[in-house]
Amino acid sequence: MSEVEIKMSSAVSHFEKELNSLRTSRANPAMLDNISIDAYGSKTPLNQLGNISVQDASTLSIQVWDASLTKSIEDAITESNLGINPQTDGQVIRLPIPKLSEERRKEIIKIASEFAENSKITIRNIRRDFIETSKNEKKNSNLSEDELKKNINDIQKTTDKNIDKIDKILEVKKNDILKV
Repeated sequence: MSEVEIKMSSAVSHFEKELNSLRTSRANPAMLDNISIDAYGSKTPLNQLGNISVQDASTLSIQVWDASLTKSIEDAITESNLGINPQTDGQVIRLPIPKLSEERRKEIIKIASEFAENSKITIRNIRRDFIETSKNEKKNSNLSEDELKKNINDIQKTTDKNIDKIDKILEVKKNDILKV
């Protein structure tokens, strides 16, 4: 059972990371986590090419370590579909986070809902796999019928608990996105 809980909770934490990468009207360095830059012959995460910090509630800044990568970083941010226009000042890139329009907020909520649904599907697949494993153990006569039913009930309770967690996290994120 602990293996089921570990796998399901990792699916929930993956969902939380995906939500952090969504842009709200507040500056958050996690928004840049999914951006990679072609640097030194390979794709390199942005957070490994400079210091990312929050200047104020609506501005991020990136102190680039290698000045030759500044243009590449700017281009990657512009192409990232975050809707942010970088402003360069030497080796510092400032990212003013514009206020979200109502339409953009609804788009972001749709994306967040898709992330939630994908995480729920992952959790249901984990449930299915472990129930199948339990049934196979019963066939190999390692489990009694009562133990099988108990395992299935425990797996279902863990599934329900994690799906509820995802719903609550999504609801908090929706409220955060809708806040003006």
